[in-house]
Amino acid sequence: MSPRRLALAAAAALSCTALLAACGSNPPQADGAAGGKGTAAAAGSQLTEDKELHDQLPEKARRSGKLVSVNNGSFPPYEIAGSDGHNLTGASADLSAALGKVLGVTIEHVTTDGLPSELTGIKAGRYDFAIGPVGDFKERQSANDFVDWVREFVVFAVPKGNPKGIASLDTACGRKIAVMAGGSAEGVIKKQSENCVKKGKSAVQVQSYKDQPSSVLAVKSGRAEAFFSSQAPLTYFVQQSKGELELAGTGQSNGFDDLYQGAVVPKDGPLRDVLLKAIQKLIDNGTYDQVMAKWGLKDNELKKAGVNLATS
Repeated sequence: MSPRRLALAAAAALSCTALLAACGSNPPQADGAAGGKGTAAAAGSQLTEDKELHDQLPEKARRSGKLVSVNNGSFPPYEIAGSDGHNLTGASADLSAALGKVLGVTIEHVTTDGLPSELTGIKAGRYDFAIGPVGDFKERQSANDFVDWVREFVVFAVPKGNPKGIASLDTACGRKIAVMAGGSAEGVIKKQSENCVKKGKSAVQVQSYKDQPSSVLAVKSGRAEAFFSSQAPLTYFVQQSKGELELAGTGQSNGFDDLYQGAVVPKDGPLRDVLLKAIQKLIDNGTYDQVMAKWGLKDNELKKAGVNLATS
């Protein structure tokens, strides 16, 4: 997707950033996209049901004809949730629509208030899965399985000109760094804060927010000096900032090894393997590539989906 088209698709996301920070509601541009409607339906419009995969779904899904996927409402360009808490646009919504076609079910989207609530809800059986992508880490694999479908990188979004010179973890000491609460970046930056103190430097002033727009707003308003998060959504927000923000710390590990992200499913449940097969089918037939290209995510593609790819 060209920068201009990406900008048009996302312009409304930041228009209600202040509202998100105040009450946790979601951008209205996604309204009407639930259940495979609207733009999400396009990705799966030419696909047909794979009966063999359908028959491998959990009995509850086969009986109801649906799967419920949970999201935190703000992980563009993957997840952009609507204001009613049930609508979704973005790459994940398009991929979900295609998966629904292949599996012969409707995939419904429910928005909750952050990653901890997502994982707790999946474990409790309130939701069938989270299409994500959610960061796959070894410590999370004890309670969940991950069907990985993207590779990601973690960088900083800083004010234009990077006045504080934040370009790596080592330069974050003493700085006010925003992160998403419960995310992997939060753990890394807190560990870095400890390292700063051990080296006789000032601790990182970690600011944890429940969603991406609130974190971006913190940087734009001066409450935070950088936002440490996944490169794909940060690129999206930088493009929408009208020159107020830029990326920093690109092209380096920033405390992470190979970082895989994917769908979260119950541990050792029947949905894991059928979802893996369905996503791989979309990779093989080109649908996945079309979705990723549409949302400017070609650099994040995997040629082969996998389960629990994270090794650390």
